[in-house]
Amino acid sequence: MKDAVLEQIGPRLRAARVKQDRTLDDLATKAGMSVSTLSRLESGKRQASLELLLPLTRELRITIDDLIPAEVPDPRIRPVRTTHHGIRTLKLSPPNSPTQTFRMTYPGRKTLPEQRVHDGYDWVYVLSGQLRLLLGDRDLVLGPGEAAEFDTRVPHAMGSADGKPVDVLSIFGADGERIHTQTHDEG
Repeated sequence: MKDAVLEQIGPRLRAARVKQDRTLDDLATKAGMSVSTLSRLESGKRQASLELLLPLTRELRITIDDLIPAEVPDPRIRPVRTTHHGIRTLKLSPPNSPTQTFRMTYPGRKTLPEQRVHDGYDWVYVLSGQLRLLLGDRDLVLGPGEAAEFDTRVPHAMGSADGKPVDVLSIFGADGERIHTQTHDEG
C-alpha cells in the first residue's frame, strides 16, 4: 500500500522545477544525478530518499517541507455557548481567527444598553426578529435578511426593536469581540 504523502513528492518536485522554468537535464546535472533518475522521481516510479531529495531541494532553493503536503486540519468548529447581559452567543469561529463570528440572540427587552465606542468594525446580519441599531444619531430597525456594517468608533448599541427576541449573525474583530461578548459560560 502506497503512502499518499510519498505519492505527492514527485508531482510537487516537478511543479517546483517547472515553476523555475528548469529542464530535467539542467536540474539533474546540477543535482548530480541522471535525467532518468529525476524523471522517475517526478513520475513516482522511483521512491524518494533523502540522498536524492537533498541535492534537488538545495538546487531548487526549496525545503523538503515544500515537497510534503501539509496535513489538512479538521475544519469543524466546536461552537461554544455563552451568555452576557442576557445576550446568548454561540461562537462559530476558531479561537485564533482574526475575525470572530457569532450567532447572537438578543433578549426581548425594550431598552437598549448605553452606546459604546471601540476600535474596529462590526458586521451584523438579522436571521429573525427586528434588530434596533443605534448608530450615532441614527435609530435604525433591521429585519430578517438585512445586514449592516459600521465603524465602531461611532457610538452604537443593538437590541430588540419590538420587545421580542432577535437572532443575528455578527462578525467582529478582536476589539469588538471583547466588547460585545464578554462571556460567562452556560455550562
